[in-house]
Amino acid sequence: MTKAKGASALPLNTIIGGDCIEIMNDLPEASVDLIFADPPYNLQLKGDLHRPDNSQVDAVDDAWDQFASFKAYDAFTTSWLRAARRLLKPTGAIWVIGSYHNIFRVGAALQNEGFWILNDVVWRKSNPMPNFRGKRLTNAHETMIWASRNEGGRYTFNYEALKALNDGIQMRSDWVLPICTGHERLKTETGEKAHPTQKPESLLHRVLVGTTRPGDVVLDPFFGTGTTGAVAKMLGRDYIGIEREPTYRAVAEARLARIRRFDREALEVSSSKRAEPRVPFGQLIERGMLRPGEELYSMNQRHKAKVRADGTLIGGDVKGSIHQVGAALEGAPSCNGWTYWCIKRDGKHVPIDIFRQQIRAEMAKRPI
Repeated sequence: MTKAKGASALPLNTIIGGDCIEIMNDLPEASVDLIFADPPYNLQLKGDLHRPDNSQVDAVDDAWDQFASFKAYDAFTTSWLRAARRLLKPTGAIWVIGSYHNIFRVGAALQNEGFWILNDVVWRKSNPMPNFRGKRLTNAHETMIWASRNEGGRYTFNYEALKALNDGIQMRSDWVLPICTGHERLKTETGEKAHPTQKPESLLHRVLVGTTRPGDVVLDPFFGTGTTGAVAKMLGRDYIGIEREPTYRAVAEARLARIRRFDREALEVSSSKRAEPRVPFGQLIERGMLRPGEELYSMNQRHKAKVRADGTLIGGDVKGSIHQVGAALEGAPSCNGWTYWCIKRDGKHVPIDIFRQQIRAEMAKRPI
């Protein structure tokens, strides 16, 4: 049993066997940063499914995916979501994945239990399984719901990291990724799929890079063959897996034993500017980076203002913060003073934001 910071006796980096609701209710309250849940879809399959050549499709017909009625499924969904919400920190969030069979019922239950939906993400499969009967559209996507524990919760969102993953373009809510095939698909000794709904590591990589930080605790209450744990371990996150089926646990344990964590430098991701430490402009004056009486110049060279001892500026008849003075001089509703103002040093115009970044770099080197 490993203890997490701020939590008592969290079983980190382990797979717990048993019922997920009972186990979650036994874990410490407000101890988990993120939950990724891939619950039973309640597919309601009737009979066997065959291909045109009459071969049988390996569909999801396991007992764990079967419920007596929608009412029974809804009661199950409410119970595990309630237990999950209890575990999340105030800053925590949850991802739930599903298909058209269950995701709308899960979405309603999320809202009923007090979660605040942030996005729904369409995972569009680049290589979906065809519709063999030809009576419906090919089911080429699944839906993920991302929700914070509460409305207004300060959840983690690494906007810049996801943008970098997407070749510098803002990440959208439709993700085109292949289903789990080839070498990634885990097989039994007889060559059959180890789990019928194994998710690709690429999907979890995007989720964890985008919505967690290294050292965060990620819980998966329907662990299966351990994709969440495998990606969490590689990315330097702690995981807790809950899985009631012994065969899946055995496959997951063997898989996780082979996983190696990336080195510390590789775990760093592009951070959002909003997540960076706040540096008051006055701190530049206190530290002698700027002096009272020095003049700042707008980047377009149209305006100038004088630095005052209290961290405000005076430009013409306008007094106020670097943002207020810049906006007033430009006749604009707002202004980012950090990128608007510069100072002359050695005959060159130097943006004042360079000094802010210098202070932030020093802060990042301080021991926690």
